[in-house]
Amino acid sequence: MDSPARPWPPPVGAYAEERELFRLLQNMLEELLIHKPDDPIQYMINHLKQNNDDAPRICVLGPPASGKTTVKIPNALWANLIQERLSNVDCIKQGWILEGFPENQEQAWMLQSSGIIPRHVVVLYAPDTVLIERNSGKRLDPFTEEVYHTTFNWPSDLLVQQRLVEPEDLSEQEISKKLLEYHRNFPGVFQIYQKVLRSINADQPSVDVLARVLTYVQTRHRSAAPFTPRILFCGPPGSGKSLQAALIAQKYSVVNICCGQLLKEAVADKTKLGELVKPYIDSGYPVPDNLVMKILAERLNTLDCVTNGWVLYGFPRDVEQGEQLQKSHIIPNRVFFFNLPYESIMERLSQRRIDPVTGERYHTTFRPAPTPEIQARLRQHPRDKEENIEKQLETYYRNVKELEDFYEDAFYVNADQDPHVVFEFIESCIIKPLPCKKLKSL
Repeated sequence: MDSPARPWPPPVGAYAEERELFRLLQNMLEELLIHKPDDPIQYMINHLKQNNDDAPRICVLGPPASGKTTVKIPNALWANLIQERLSNVDCIKQGWILEGFPENQEQAWMLQSSGIIPRHVVVLYAPDTVLIERNSGKRLDPFTEEVYHTTFNWPSDLLVQQRLVEPEDLSEQEISKKLLEYHRNFPGVFQIYQKVLRSINADQPSVDVLARVLTYVQTRHRSAAPFTPRILFCGPPGSGKSLQAALIAQKYSVVNICCGQLLKEAVADKTKLGELVKPYIDSGYPVPDNLVMKILAERLNTLDCVTNGWVLYGFPRDVEQGEQLQKSHIIPNRVFFFNLPYESIMERLSQRRIDPVTGERYHTTFRPAPTPEIQARLRQHPRDKEENIEKQLETYYRNVKELEDFYEDAFYVNADQDPHVVFEFIESCIIKPLPCKKLKSL
């Protein structure tokens, strides 16, 4: 039986609440005067979100009859409804508890793309036999729609007892079907929230369950990251790693390192290692890992990388390369895997074009050429042909599972959404805020 919800946070005195509101308004006005945003309302909402780190944001999940509430809303509507509700000032200021969502990985991605990122995820569990028994004892009052239970919550009123009926959708077959679906979908949800998820046994008195839940949600997650950020992006071609690396580097003044570009720079600078790499690049063959590691280690050990930190992408591509990084004491403290559907990858890459005259890049859908003259001279890079993209994807997917297991504390990013939404999620995963880049006065 579920315990009644308690208000969160506890009510405070009128004066303290008024003073807090005045402080928030004063801060927002100062920010508006400094930044002068195009959309002041949205800017204030974002400001409230960023400056209210103590407000709880909790998801409570679990199978049917585990003690959480289940609400059914069509997929086309629920994400918008939840986003609209949780963006209200009361939710931003006081926090929220979301029950029963997400039920699968797709819904978890939708939450993430809507900017709804829980700080704590509680999963209630119990043996299937217990859950089926709990459901079989439920009774419904058709007049009030109150739910009772033959064992845990039987009404004292005889009239109510006489009119109780058994819910139509709670047969043992239906519950078994729902449990099977839950067990099939839960691993995908776990992968998304594993860093903030706690499983709690619901097969015990509700008071004990509540105590364990409160103990967990009142804890603050600690960051294992040192002062200097070392960020690694992994993902298929076309997933947006280079753009996100550029955004991170621009905002936080970390060193942006693309492994492929680093090798080309070594060749262009005619270094000793660059001379060894040149034949491989000219012929289109993969550069041996030992040469890549030497160039990469040399760059990551330079003063700017050591003092400012770095964001790396393009290496490692498999678990052997990851192990070589570790042996060279190059250990990232934030690892992100970018996920993108096959169709989106093809759309992003196969439609890319380049102007051989200016070197400008275009996309037939997202950034078409401005004039027919430019359009006529555009060319497609051989690597962007579908057959070559498929080869790259085959290699990536063949190796990524082992690489994910190697970086077991990695975060998973839905890259099939607006780049700024992706960037906000990446920032949220860096629990300790990094020092923002200070602009030099002209």
